[in-house]
This record gives sequence, structure tokens and C-alpha cells, in this order.
Amino acid sequence: MTKNNEQRPLNEIIDGVFSPLQKILADSAAHIRVSEFGTVKFVGQGIARVAGLPQVQSEELVVFPGNLAGMVFNVDPHEVGIILLDESELLTAGSEVRRTGRTLDVPVGENLLGRVVDAIGRPLDDQGAVRAAERRPIERDAPAIMDRLPVTVPLQTGIKVLDALIPIGRGQRELILGDRQTGKTAIALDTIINQADKQVICIYCAIGQRGSSVAKIIDDLRRLNAMDYSVVVVAEGHAPPGLQFVAPYAATSMAEYFMELGHDVLVVYDDLTRHARAYRELSLLLRRPPGREAFPGDIFYIHSRLLERSTHLAEHHGGGSLTALPIVETEAQNISAYIPTNLISITDGQIYLSPTLFQKGIMPAVDVGRSVSRVGGKTQLPAYRAVAGDLRLSYSQFEELEAFARFGTRLDEDTRKTLERGRRVREIFKQSQYEPLSAPEQISILVALNEGLFDRFAVDRVAEAERAIRAACREHLPDVFELIAGGEKLHQEHLDRLLTVAREAILQGVDHGDR
Repeated sequence: MTKNNEQRPLNEIIDGVFSPLQKILADSAAHIRVSEFGTVKFVGQGIARVAGLPQVQSEELVVFPGNLAGMVFNVDPHEVGIILLDESELLTAGSEVRRTGRTLDVPVGENLLGRVVDAIGRPLDDQGAVRAAERRPIERDAPAIMDRLPVTVPLQTGIKVLDALIPIGRGQRELILGDRQTGKTAIALDTIINQADKQVICIYCAIGQRGSSVAKIIDDLRRLNAMDYSVVVVAEGHAPPGLQFVAPYAATSMAEYFMELGHDVLVVYDDLTRHARAYRELSLLLRRPPGREAFPGDIFYIHSRLLERSTHLAEHHGGGSLTALPIVETEAQNISAYIPTNLISITDGQIYLSPTLFQKGIMPAVDVGRSVSRVGGKTQLPAYRAVAGDLRLSYSQFEELEAFARFGTRLDEDTRKTLERGRRVREIFKQSQYEPLSAPEQISILVALNEGLFDRFAVDRVAEAERAIRAACREHLPDVFELIAGGEKLHQEHLDRLLTVAREAILQGVDHGDR
């Protein structure tokens, strides 16, 4: 060793040896990624139990071989319970599972409009990949109370019996319930179609439905040009229960993006009965304790935390709204069953569809006596309040009177007149699917109804008279129609003009004949 080397400190010698190595490590540090892996211990129908993953978080997205997705559901001391978001046939015990480090999220943004996607945002149509503005977690906190405004703006369904008697407001949660095949989905679809010129974005979430039924719904929406402002989120009946469980939360996150930009949004959950059953299946497979009807104890919470996200935001948060129409299926008209009563207590009212009315051909089969809107007339256009104020009560009384009248053979004149008027009211409230009516058209019919203009017609001629009145008022009173649509209050002068045109339409366009 030379004299110069003997005089150099030891630390300088060490630095000289290790500095090149440190530089190499520093340059490559950006390319090093630490991953956490676990091992599958058990695979069931839609679930997996995994050992390892000590740092994993609840609701985190994990990936299995073959790029199969899953969401962390249970975090236990010795294993992790995962719900699978893809088919599990190719997954076996011993497979490797990898963390992604992010909670389960979905794409959101304008590019979703007109698209059909699954519950985690993967495209199901033939329009290529979804180019999202951003991604958002499927689970998000509901807005705080002080960030909300009262529900005061109407959401017109285009269905006469609903807009007149059971009004829905933007930001409301209105439950649609009834037995299977009573027209629940038809009401939701009519409401979506009626938003064509109302600047309302619609999201239809199909949970556990048959593929053929969903395909028909999508085809109808496209045929009626409703897909231009709609998104369809699909978790079919044969899809893994995990996808069916996350679908409504994913649809709500997509809707919240538009709501926070100041838009009005409508979300249809079709239906939450199947959603509850999917959650029960997952919970039992993952050994969560069962409660009433084998549902886990937090079955109420999974729906309340979903529906609490629907609201009307305050102006400093954009002023947008999110209206929810959850659908639930009853069995044998039992609205006091477990899941229906849970949802009735969460929502702001319910629309009950009666199989008895459906079988009689009275469609939509809305049972006015059992239906209610807890927001009420505050959301109605002022014109409705002038013409539909007592109609709900009188119609409910007619239905009760009709039931009792079947047991009597002789009726007094007042009772007979009440029954005749009620039958014509019921005929007026009949409406075919995919034929929503504007608010001014509905008001013109209700004005004529209140004045007894339909009493002179036989029941089977009422629909003909209604069409004549609608056409005449639309042609001759565009200024009154504009006032009604703009939310202006109708004065007696406007009501008189509507009544005059309706009378002339009946005299000129309908040969009423004898009753």
C-alpha cells in the first residue's frame, strides 16, 4: 500500500468502493415495485378464502391468475374472504392472488352515455373500451345533511295516475313494489323515456334479470332514442353473485359524477330483492352469522347506505339531484315481508302495483290506496294542485264503494253517480306502455274530468274522447301549455279556456251517442 493510501480515511475508501453500486440502485429504484401475494385455500360458488395478504384492506380489488377479479369482503385474523367478480371455474386452491392497492372502483364520465356495461364498468356492447373521465370507488359516503336541499322540483313520469296522485320529486327515493309480472319495470322504463327533453340523465341497473329480458329493455330504449341520455349497468341472473351485489353501488357512483356536476339524474334499481338474495348467498358462503330468513344482520344497512346517496344537493355543491326508483318484488301481495318493509322504511314513499288490477286489464296497475309519496304535493307543478287536489281521496273512496256495492242489489242515485264517475276516472288513468304524456296534456284531461265532460260517454268510449281533447288543446292552446310546462300557476281564465276547447273537441270530434 502506498503512502497516499495509508493517509486516506477508511470511510473514504468505503465510499469509493460502494458509491457506484449505490448509484446503480438509485437509478433502478423507480422500476422496483413491491407486491403482496396470498394463496387461495378454498374456492366456492362465487367466493374464495385466501391465506396471506396481511396488509389488505376491506373492499380492495385483488387479482387472481387469468386476470380474474375479486373484492375483499371479510378480513379475519387468519384468512381473507373474497367475493369473486368473474366466473370461478378456472380458479383452484393453491392459486396465487395479488393485491392491487386500490378499492374497487368503476369508470365514470360522459363517455358512458349510451353504453351497456357490467357492474365494474367493462363493456357489454360492441362499441369498444370505455374511455372514462376518471374512476370512482363504488362505495362512497352519502352527502351530509347540511349539504342537501329540500325536494321541490317534480320528476315527471309521463304516467297520469302517478303525476296527478303520487308525485315524485327530483332527489326523492320512491319504491316500486308488487308481485312478479305486474308492470314494475314498465313504470320505470316509461319514466326514463319521459326524460327525453327534460335534461335528466338516466341509469338503469339490472340485477339478477334474465339476459333476454335485459336485451329487450335495451332494444326498446334504443328504439325510442332513450339511450342517448342513459347508461345501462347489467349483472344478469347467471352472473356471479359478487357482480350482482356490487352492481347498484357501481351505478350510483356513475350517477354521482353527473349529480356533482349539477345535473339531475335518475337511477332505477331493478330489483333489490335479487340484490338482497345475492348478498345473503355471499354471506352464508363466507360464514357470516344468519338472522331472520337467513339474511345477515346488516341487510337493512346494505340498502340504507345505498339509498341515502340519493338527494338534492345544495347550490354550493352544484345543485344537482339523484332520484332513486328501487324496485322490489313481493310474494302473494305480502308487503309486510322482511325485505319490502325494510325498503318501505328507507324510502320516501311507495308505488304499489296490484296483481288483481293487472288481471282486470287496468294498467298501470297502481293501487292508489296503498301507494303514497311522502314528499307529496310540494313537488307537483302548481297546475296539478288546482285540478287534482281531491282526486286521490275521491278515487280511493270509489274503490271502497265499488267493493261494497257488489253485495247490494239496489243503489241510491248518489251512490250510482259516484260509481259511474269513478269508473270513468279509472278509465282515464289507464295508459299504454311507452306512451308517456306531457304535463299540459295531463292537465287538460284532468280539467275535463273534474267538470264531468266524460260522464256522457260509455266507459269504452272514454279513451276516444280523451284523445280528441288532448289533440284539440295541444293545437289551440299552445300558450296555456307553455305556462303549465314552465311551472306557472293557472288562473281561472286559463281553466275556462281549457274547458271551452275540451267541450268543442267533444262536440266536433266524438259522436258520443247514448251511454
